[in-house]
Amino acid sequence: MSAKKVVLAYSGGLDTSVILKWLQDEFGYEVICYAADVGQAQELDGLEEKAKKTGASKIYIDDVREEFVRDYVFPAYRGDVAYEGTYLLGTSLARPLIAKKLIEIARSEGAGAVAHGATGKGNDQVRFELTFWALNPSIEVIAPWKMDEWKLTSREKMIDYAAAHGIAVPVTKAKPYSMDRNLLHISFEGGILEDLWNEPREDMFVLSCSPENAPVEPTSVVVSFRDGDATAIDGEEMSPAELLAKLNDLGGKNGIGRVDIVENRYVGMKSRGVYETPGGTILRTAHRGIEQITMDRELMHLRDELMPRYATLIYNGYWFAPERIALQKLIDESQKGVTGDVRLKLYKGNCIITGRRAQASLYNPQIATFEDDEVYDQKDAAGFIRLNALRLKMRKQMEP
Repeated sequence: MSAKKVVLAYSGGLDTSVILKWLQDEFGYEVICYAADVGQAQELDGLEEKAKKTGASKIYIDDVREEFVRDYVFPAYRGDVAYEGTYLLGTSLARPLIAKKLIEIARSEGAGAVAHGATGKGNDQVRFELTFWALNPSIEVIAPWKMDEWKLTSREKMIDYAAAHGIAVPVTKAKPYSMDRNLLHISFEGGILEDLWNEPREDMFVLSCSPENAPVEPTSVVVSFRDGDATAIDGEEMSPAELLAKLNDLGGKNGIGRVDIVENRYVGMKSRGVYETPGGTILRTAHRGIEQITMDRELMHLRDELMPRYATLIYNGYWFAPERIALQKLIDESQKGVTGDVRLKLYKGNCIITGRRAQASLYNPQIATFEDDEVYDQKDAAGFIRLNALRLKMRKQMEP
């Protein structure tokens, strides 16, 4: 292992572009860049040329979109996952995959260290570093934002550093908020968004139109599931990444998936994030719809009780921790038989279920009907309620 060779998680954005140059100038590191294509689209254009121009000895750019959706997004969405009830974990799910790939590259290149550009205030530092050490306990982790030698302690200073060294960056002082994009979502943080009273500018959004400008005619779509995973749209079978990309397109055109959240970071502070998750919003709504007719009540309630803990584990970076893996096994077991179709109406920011069907549906119209039936004896409910009221009656009778 070479102690002077480091693999950097590289996006071509402000932080990692500056860090690539800084690691060479300050410490004489040989820097190998790694960029995971998790669905950044045009943000990857010119990345290899830019990294080499800034001094990288080598750059790996891997298309991991299918792995991302199949092995990270889908397992989480089987759990009906949402951090603090709202955030659909777009960034949180991509980080462990990227960190895993960095460890693999470090091993193949004989590098003794990995590096990232996450700040000491955020969640990504935890997600990266917990994964690094879970997969390679002896790896050295270089995190410039937490080093005494790092003097570029603001975005303005980094922009000035980049300009002084001829490094092109996609952030300017006039547009200082940061973005993170993958196939599941795009996030916006910092800059003008730090004032909680500032409404996000419409020109900021990438994946979706505003609900006001969405079509006046609704879009109908049928999502099919097999054992908890989406497999087809309108009867057309698709790979996981293809399916999510299609849902992003349908949702974005109808203004679906925008949220503005003040969330609790793992390090203790509150932080504002504006997110676009059009495909993920449709996927979660449809998945819940098929669960409603295919999951046993108590099994669903148990899974729902565990969901906040499961979502928090992912948000806080514990993807490779034993407790997350154990919960995943329970969630996956709960999804056996969650198979069928859900029809949704997409309309001006709304994602509305309009139909559900499944061969193994637990919904029985002969029992649920309000009309005459010969299946359900309503007199049975009298004793059932009396037994359940017994403890309530006895408690009341004991009151003075």
